[in-house]
Amino acid sequence: MFPEPPSARPPAPDTPPDTSPISHGPVPPWALATIVLLSAFVVFSCCFCAYRRRCGRRLAKVSQVQAQVHLQEVKELGLSYIDKVQPEVEELEPAPLGTTGQQVAEKKELGRLQYSLDYDFQSGQLLVGILQAEGLAALDLGGSSDPYVRVYLLPDKRRRFETRVHRQTLNPHFAETFAFKVPYVELGGRVLVMAVYDFDRFSRNDAIGEVRVPMSSVDLGRPVLAWRELQAAPREEQEKLGDICFSLRYVPTAGKLTVIVLEAKNLKKMDVGGLSDPYVKVHLLQGGKKVRKKKTTIKKNTLNPYYNEAFSFEVPCDQVQKVQVELTVLDYDKLGKNEAIGRVAVGAMAGGAGLRHWADMLANPRRPIAQWHSLRPPDRVRQLPVP
Repeated sequence: MFPEPPSARPPAPDTPPDTSPISHGPVPPWALATIVLLSAFVVFSCCFCAYRRRCGRRLAKVSQVQAQVHLQEVKELGLSYIDKVQPEVEELEPAPLGTTGQQVAEKKELGRLQYSLDYDFQSGQLLVGILQAEGLAALDLGGSSDPYVRVYLLPDKRRRFETRVHRQTLNPHFAETFAFKVPYVELGGRVLVMAVYDFDRFSRNDAIGEVRVPMSSVDLGRPVLAWRELQAAPREEQEKLGDICFSLRYVPTAGKLTVIVLEAKNLKKMDVGGLSDPYVKVHLLQGGKKVRKKKTTIKKNTLNPYYNEAFSFEVPCDQVQKVQVELTVLDYDKLGKNEAIGRVAVGAMAGGAGLRHWADMLANPRRPIAQWHSLRPPDRVRQLPVP
């Protein structure tokens, strides 16, 4: 007998579908661990984002407060320098009397100066007081002047003092005293010069007039208080090296000092053809040592080069009183050694116009402060002392 084919078999009786719930068994431990870890990660991420956002706001406020503190500290430092700009060495040489100064000199309307003299026999010092001036000549276009007084004892012109600059006045009150250490027996051969100048940031300082007092004619047995009429200052006979204009900008929050070399004019003729090929080296000095150096491009055959080139240095706030910037103008020579025409130094220890420019920069953080400076021989640039 052969088995029946499947198609010939009778159909199976209908059975109801199985509706009982499907049993999956227990959840594996690894799945539970994954779920717990994912949940913990989500909660931690949310908490961390909230904390970071809150701390970020707090740090932003702290940074803003610190920035304001740095700005305020630098401003106060600059203002303190401005209040005590009394350099002990000469600064830029003032220009000879211009047309305005000469016209005023012819009219003898230069003003007068009140001063005091006393000699301290114990310390061997001559005390010169610059008290006030009145009726000074107006050398600015606005009908006023920015006067200051330079004091020195001839024949020594290296030891000089200056009063602060008084803005837009013809009747300044100085009330400043300077001390010259000179033996009493040597005073008879000295001449005290008190020269009044009009300060100009963008040009050479104009001489208003001066008072000369031969010390041989003064009785220093008692203090002297006197008024004297200003006389026309003699023309400077020293060879002029030229002038340079540059701006300084300091950002305390970033600790960034930017020097922009703008232009120079009336440079000394260095080449045989009566011209020069000038360029400018910018050095950052710290502790009297040159730590950074930059230089401009070379301008061919000109005594009035225009640069407008910027250079930046990193100077933290705690170092701004310890650094100095020196600019040297040199004449490029393809066949020989490049010769220095003159130099300018600015900084807290530079003195004169260099200190005044530095103080203005610190008193106006984030703003570029431009000023003209007269070049001086390289050996006469005051160096920052090594601490």
